[in-house]
Amino acid sequence: MSDWNKQIIEEFRANKGHVGGHFENTPLLLLHTTGAKSGQLRINPVAYVKDGDRFVIVASKGGAPENPDWYYNLLAHPEVTIEVGAETLKVEATAAEEPERTRLFDQMAAKNPGFDEYRKKTTRQIPVIVLTPQM
Repeated sequence: MSDWNKQIIEEFRANKGHVGGHFENTPLLLLHTTGAKSGQLRINPVAYVKDGDRFVIVASKGGAPENPDWYYNLLAHPEVTIEVGAETLKVEATAAEEPERTRLFDQMAAKNPGFDEYRKKTTRQIPVIVLTPQM
């Protein structure tokens, strides 16, 4: 895990889901995945928006030409855990299909304009992942 992610994770946990700096006004969750190749536990801080009771995340990787590693982890192992605020939830991850994908991406970009910039920086279609809480 990068030192940058480690610092965000520590701040997130110390402040019940709130962080400062670049992400001060951005809702974040901690996404716990199992490595698609390694089988090792991975934790990534990820921006989200809510859609009803579901959490929506975007595999933007800052507009890079490739998807983030956590996206492939979700495809291989869709039953994951997230930390939101002080709560830990089991969720099932599914990739949104059109037209829902565009609607959800636009919802994220409306709350976090940087995502619109990421969309403009890349030629790939950025995946949108829906995290549905499991009982």
